[in-house]
Amino acid sequence: MRVLNLYCGIGGNRKLWGDEHEITAVEFDKKRASKYAKLFPNDNVIVADAHQYLLDHYQEFDFIWSSPPCQTHSRANYFIQYITNCRYPDMKLWQEIIFLENFCKTKWCVENVISYYQYFIPPNAKIGRHYLWSNFVIPKIKIKDEGIGTMMKEYRDKPNHAMNKKIEDRNAVNAELALHIINRAFDIVTKSNVEQKTLFDEEA
Repeated sequence: MRVLNLYCGIGGNRKLWGDEHEITAVEFDKKRASKYAKLFPNDNVIVADAHQYLLDHYQEFDFIWSSPPCQTHSRANYFIQYITNCRYPDMKLWQEIIFLENFCKTKWCVENVISYYQYFIPPNAKIGRHYLWSNFVIPKIKIKDEGIGTMMKEYRDKPNHAMNKKIEDRNAVNAELALHIINRAFDIVTKSNVEQKTLFDEEA
């Protein structure tokens, strides 16, 4: 299965996917992309704007995974005084969901954190601290649900250089959840291909 892994970071969501898929990973940050490439040397890693790359290449893949930056949507914004100045939510998240819902014919999933505001488009699933939008059913599974309170205490108690690594780790999607989702998409794509081949065989 040809997989597009957008906003791949250092590959937290990719960790358990194995090497059975042909994966193209897109990350804007060169240092993160370099770390990803070292961890997953068989993947095609592209340093580019994932938002634009989706628009230009969405038709080339069997499954699309997108995890747009979550910082401006997170409930941590209630504690914004500990981390940065006030900010607007980044609307690229909603642009991608709307675009994929209307134009993408292959399987896709957009992941983000539970937002501090009322969502505009209801997620198809809520698992742990994740909202998931997709064009296929994602059954619920139990995963570790990390709390915000602990995260904010770490911001207060740890130096910036220590928190940078912690933030990078926390921004990574739960690997078991990501495996669950791609397996579900893969099963649907495989079943569809088998059914289509059977149909053609019967017609012949």
